[in-house]
Amino acid sequence: MKIIPLILIILIAQLQYRLWFGDGSINEISTYQARLDELKIQVEEKKHRNDMLYAEVLDLRKGQEAVEERARDELGMIKPGETFIHVIE
Repeated sequence: MKIIPLILIILIAQLQYRLWFGDGSINEISTYQARLDELKIQVEEKKHRNDMLYAEVLDLRKGQEAVEERARDELGMIKPGETFIHVIE
């Protein structure tokens, strides 16, 4: 009869050890959760960037205004009959 409580104590001790220090321990799970949260933030940032790029692609495909705007900003192009004024501050 004394052996059953001893076996139960050993079993509980082993389970507690695995809970705190073994594979899948509480510390390991919290580390994985923190990493998962970081990855979720990165995914949201990249999704937002992709949405912005997709909207820009649609805008470029849709009309000439976006193409003209990019040509003006990036290449410094002007339409015939326009005057370019460069302001230096």
